[in-house]
Amino acid sequence: MKNFKSVSVQVIDSDIALLLPNGVYEIKQMEPRSRLKSILIICGAMALFGIFGFGYFCPDKVCALSNRDAVRFDSSQVTAVNDGMGKPLSATNSKTGLSYDDMLNDDFAFDMDSHDVMVFLHMQKTGGTSFGKHLVHDLDLQRPCTCPITPKRCYCFRPHSNQSWLFSRYTTGWKCGLHADWTELTNCVDAKLDELEGHIAKRRYFYITLLRQPLARYLSEFRHVQRGATWKGSRHFCHNRAATEVELPACYKSESWDNVELDDFMNCDSNLAINRQTRMLADLELVGCYNKDYMPEADRNRVMLASAKKNLQSMAFFGLTEYQKISQYIFEETFNLRFAIPFEQNNATVSSHTMPTLSAEQATKIAHLNDLDNELYQFAKQLLFERFHRLKARDSKFEQRFSHLGEIPGKFGVTEFDWDKLDDDITSNPV
Repeated sequence: MKNFKSVSVQVIDSDIALLLPNGVYEIKQMEPRSRLKSILIICGAMALFGIFGFGYFCPDKVCALSNRDAVRFDSSQVTAVNDGMGKPLSATNSKTGLSYDDMLNDDFAFDMDSHDVMVFLHMQKTGGTSFGKHLVHDLDLQRPCTCPITPKRCYCFRPHSNQSWLFSRYTTGWKCGLHADWTELTNCVDAKLDELEGHIAKRRYFYITLLRQPLARYLSEFRHVQRGATWKGSRHFCHNRAATEVELPACYKSESWDNVELDDFMNCDSNLAINRQTRMLADLELVGCYNKDYMPEADRNRVMLASAKKNLQSMAFFGLTEYQKISQYIFEETFNLRFAIPFEQNNATVSSHTMPTLSAEQATKIAHLNDLDNELYQFAKQLLFERFHRLKARDSKFEQRFSHLGEIPGKFGVTEFDWDKLDDDITSNPV
């Protein structure tokens, strides 16, 4: 009988962890010594012949290995023929599209008339619904988006073609799954757009998202679930399969979890409201997807948080719900696009009315449950202000621009479209 040995390799540092899948190695009996000696002699002879032959026939231009200038890597000559689904048009393996730093180059422009696509990663209860509406209705565009009642979708087409420059809930629907996360989107968007447009195209992707203060977001999700929301349509797809019921056991047995009490909401270990933002921004394949037995919990949390920070930092844009004006300014300056209305800072939310009713014990437990999201949010807040100050420093007309956000001559007023009529067909669960 053959013996097999399973080997698991883990590399963890302070910034990011790379986990290699289990490898299985077959251990064979050693060859007889005489036969092994003959093989070594033959291999040695072949190696010597190859060296002399290669040196004689190979051109100096290619084989001058000691000359560093003889062979240069020219990235402009590289064509990303085999880019994976949802990956950017580049020679790298990055899944996040063009980064924020890439977009700050002097010659950068979001090319709406070419193959540039914004991908909106919409996390529950972060203000994404309002932001998504701003994207399809309030941007000052050469060819504005149109939102007919039938079919219940918005069309955000390029100026000279009927191809969409925006992948979001209101334009394409939940093509990659209800509230698809980073792992799902980056492995799905490209194929879905090819399918929608009827041909294969190479595109540049610009991932954007919003985050929210974790306590407020968690309580807002609790109230939403209490009113009957379930998000049962979410696939939780990772590594070519959906999460199993064993990996994600349901927190309730009925059709919904309506009227759930806060303590029961907190006591369900598989409640996806816990650290939702970290999980949805991380590359879950690094931690074995939803299989919590893949690695120890402490390692899983550390890797997931590091991955979420890395992906957030490389995103073309992210905003914070608590800083609407700053988020609007950063978006407009990053993409060189303008909104026709100012974003509203609405601090009187459902969660804000819930917070005063919490006991000290409940508040402490929620903070503990969402410790990864708390750290991620502090990281995001610092990064947001770094980007803001960087843009502010290079804007010679900052004071005028910042004080007149959302003011475009000939365009004023807030959205008058009846969004309720559009929302009904998006998902059976209110978001």
